[in-house]
Amino acid sequence: MKTSYQKSDFPVDGIRRYLEPGPIVLVSSSCDGEDNIMTMGWYTVMDFSPSLIGCYIVGYNHSFDMIRKSGECVINIPELHMIDTVIGIGNSTGRQIDKFAEFGLTKGKGEFVHAPLINECYASFECKVKDASLLDKYSFFILEVVKAHVATTPEFPRTVHYRGGGTFMVSGEHISFPERFRPENL
Repeated sequence: MKTSYQKSDFPVDGIRRYLEPGPIVLVSSSCDGEDNIMTMGWYTVMDFSPSLIGCYIVGYNHSFDMIRKSGECVINIPELHMIDTVIGIGNSTGRQIDKFAEFGLTKGKGEFVHAPLINECYASFECKVKDASLLDKYSFFILEVVKAHVATTPEFPRTVHYRGGGTFMVSGEHISFPERFRPENL
């Protein structure tokens, strides 16, 4: 059945609620003996091999300088049961508190980066800054995932997705069409 929608003008600064389907992540970093975590909802997969992720981190964010100086970070994927932690980390600054201690999180050791993994998260991706040429103008990092750590279960974690304005969505029903998947069209 064909559907046609009645549409009206919408403020362009609010379109993120329609374009950001990826899960909220916790980005951990380490620099000069200090560890930090930030909540991030704006990133994009840019390539598959090598695995590249582009992300925007505002320049005044404490993690921005730490990642820029160290050249590395870890992207950690929390599940729904961590929503209070995700919001708390996003509403605090590492300049004033130790977020690992404040939120009772356990540091894991990476194989290729010094930044800590967050053991309570479903997945952790060790990243190196691949391209910093867009930092000064756009605060945009291009990261290469150099190691991925993913829990063996559940197959489909209950991740949290930010819709803007303090509204979140939880991953839901999964549908699959493997017979129609064509990897050569990626």
